[in-house]
This record gives sequence, structure tokens and C-alpha cells, in this order.
Amino acid sequence: MTGEAAMKRTVKQRAAVIACGLTMLMSSAGVTAAQKTATVHAVTRPMVPDNPSPHPAPDQPIPYSHKQHLALGLECKECHTNPEPGKLLTIPDAEKCMQCHVTIAKDQPSIQKLTEYANSKQPIPWVRVYQVLPGIEWGHRAHLNAGVKCEMCHGQVRQMEKVSEVTSVTTMYACLHCHELNHAKTACETCHKH
Repeated sequence: MTGEAAMKRTVKQRAAVIACGLTMLMSSAGVTAAQKTATVHAVTRPMVPDNPSPHPAPDQPIPYSHKQHLALGLECKECHTNPEPGKLLTIPDAEKCMQCHVTIAKDQPSIQKLTEYANSKQPIPWVRVYQVLPGIEWGHRAHLNAGVKCEMCHGQVRQMEKVSEVTSVTTMYACLHCHELNHAKTACETCHKH
């Protein structure tokens, strides 16, 4: 066996041990209901461990169910675009929602409130669920280009009535763990810019 082959074997063994340990940890700690549910759409394996403590969904200005909307065939990128410079995905504005809701469920109070936001041209004050920590240089685009799927970091949003921080994606441990599993850079300056 060559030195390179032995090193690849060692890396694979290490990844298998880490994956096995995480599996045991997750099964003993319990997996959130949102991440337990498997769907035909979500065959993607999670790369980020669950949050060890509960993080309730924040109150949003308008009730919104990802489960209901994604069941209709919508995809994440239809509402969450990634404009330049590619750091954050956008949260849709009222006009985007009104493309459908000008006729669908227009008599419901929540849609009437949505209509008010659209007519006033005021942004909906959505509460962001995941926050990139201060001092971290991070962007969605690099991860999307590397083939990372939304549910790998954010859990089974497709099954959530209300989105909450079910994974520990914004922790240094989660970032390093995923980078090691995927042979991505793990040097400090990858994320911590001076």
C-alpha cells in the first residue's frame, strides 16, 4: 500500500469513527421530530449535528409554513435567492408572495396582512432564524457551489410548520466537522479574516 493510499484509508477510518460516534450521540440524545421525518425529497444526509438544546421558532410577523408551501412543489431557491456577493440568501419580499396570494387564500387574515405589506412597499420584518456569528467570513454561494444542500445544514425544513434553529450549523464545531468530512479547508483564516 502506498503512503497516499494509507493516508486516504486513515482519513476514511477517522470519518467513519466520527460518523459512528455522532450517530450514537444523536440516538442517545434524541433527534428532533423535524429531522426524524424522512421524505422522498430529502435523501440528503445531514452534515451538521442537531442543536443539543431546544431553540423554539421565533414569532414571525406573518405565519408561514415551509411544510405547506414546499408540499406544493416550491423549491428553496425560488424564494431564497443568492445575490452578489453570495453571502446570504434573501428572505422573500411581500411582492414575491403576492405572485400567488393575489388570488390564493386572499380572504385569510394573514394574507390580508401580507397584502398590506405589499401595498405599502414596506419590507416584512421577518425574524432571521440562523445568524452568522460576528467576525466570521462566510457565504452561502461557496457552499451551494460545493454541492451542499439546504437540509444538510438547516434540517428538514420541508417538514417544518415553523422554522427553528434545529441544527448547530452556526457553531465552530459544526463547521470544522463538516469541513473535515468533506476535505475542505480547516485553517483558521478560512473563516476568521483579520
